[in-house]
Amino acid sequence: MTIQSLGVGSGLDLDGLVTQLIAAERKPKEDRLNAKEESLDAEISGLGQLKSKMSDFLDSVDELRSDFNLKGREPTIDNPDENVEPFTAEASNSALEGSYEVAVKQLAGGSRIETADAVGGGFSSTSDVVSASAGDLTFKIGATSDSFTINVTAGMTLQELRNAINSSDNNFGVNASIIDTGTTDGGAKLVFSSDTTGTGNDLVIVNDNNIADLDRVSTTDSTETSTFLSPVLSARNAQATIDGIEVESSTNEFENTIENVSFEVSSTSSLAADGVTFLSSTLKIGTDTEGLEKKIRDFVDNFNNLSKEIDTLTRYGESELEDDGALAGDFMVRGIQQGLSSIIGSNVSASALGGLFQIGVELNQDGELEIGSSNDFGVGSGEDRLKAALEDNFDEIATLFTDADEGIAANLYTYVKEYTTFSGLIATRERSANDEKDQLADEREQFELRMLSFEQILRDRYLNLDQTVARLNQTGSALLASLGG
Repeated sequence: MTIQSLGVGSGLDLDGLVTQLIAAERKPKEDRLNAKEESLDAEISGLGQLKSKMSDFLDSVDELRSDFNLKGREPTIDNPDENVEPFTAEASNSALEGSYEVAVKQLAGGSRIETADAVGGGFSSTSDVVSASAGDLTFKIGATSDSFTINVTAGMTLQELRNAINSSDNNFGVNASIIDTGTTDGGAKLVFSSDTTGTGNDLVIVNDNNIADLDRVSTTDSTETSTFLSPVLSARNAQATIDGIEVESSTNEFENTIENVSFEVSSTSSLAADGVTFLSSTLKIGTDTEGLEKKIRDFVDNFNNLSKEIDTLTRYGESELEDDGALAGDFMVRGIQQGLSSIIGSNVSASALGGLFQIGVELNQDGELEIGSSNDFGVGSGEDRLKAALEDNFDEIATLFTDADEGIAANLYTYVKEYTTFSGLIATRERSANDEKDQLADEREQFELRMLSFEQILRDRYLNLDQTVARLNQTGSALLASLGG
């Protein structure tokens, strides 16, 4: 059994000696493990940063790789009165460019039914009983399959009937409300409003059991031949004119009235000075040049962010005081940069534009993309070339990016995705580095066990020395004592 502190018996600093020997044994191996762990942490962090920037770049490339995203049509509306916006519009990619004069004359609406005045057999107040006998009321729209039924119990008040209608689970869009006229003759009027629009879609309320009291809150009897209440406002279509041509819709949405264009009306157009003529708004269907330009500029910005990240990760320190990048000299990362540059500089024969240079995008001396403002080669600045391409070759820009065989965005998307997916090359590298970290942790654990064993060996060895020297000291002291005696 070892003693707690070596050197107690011999008087020698054996404990300090063991500590120094252990430190000397530990340092080179521990330094190697720490350096390896630091290198792996830097690699994992660098790969994560690279994948993040590549994913951002992939998003901008994705916006440019399909015709649907690029060949958009942009409706613009010029209203004669800036305070009145009668409609909004949308256009599909296949809509033809053109200009149309549109005036909204009427909005689509649902029907409205009111009960009679109190003096005409209606109700005096909200607490009036609707019917002394129980019966059913069916609410429906004749031209549709929508319907629901309310059971009117004996003694149900006007207010209770209103609540039953509004809370019905099957209610398809009928709102019941009570208006108190404040007069004895008018009394309380139950008002039914339907949100089903379109000519011919009037609300029908059927007195299913032909109970006389319920005639006051219905439009017809069970045979639907008698007429009781009539709509004070019938359901109606939306009405507009397009280049002077009358058009109608059963809702406030006009779908394909202009081919591949839809517009939704929200108010009638302003009236001219005569108070009768509706003023037209100008609807223009053109190319979405602003949207495409933004996608191109986002593409340039995200490529440059990725390029800068790669430069930072792969740089070598210029002095001993400057650290190397986390992925300095990494062949895979340099390969990514070269592959991206190769695709970006490629020629697209399917497009009349040929390449990115014709839309103002070019690589500068730093390996970054730019849309320049200077005319260095006499072919116009990058900004000039981009503007000209958007105005004169809009659809050719789409082909430049989206062609299945040569499209720059199509090929970039395929290339970048090989690195950024879960099973991609970067993720594989990350998993490999993490596996090495796990192995390093096992190696460190084994190293600590070896160091404990090494310490025990040293302590056992120097314990024997300590005990031997202690015995010699005791023998010497005894001899000295004996001689002195």
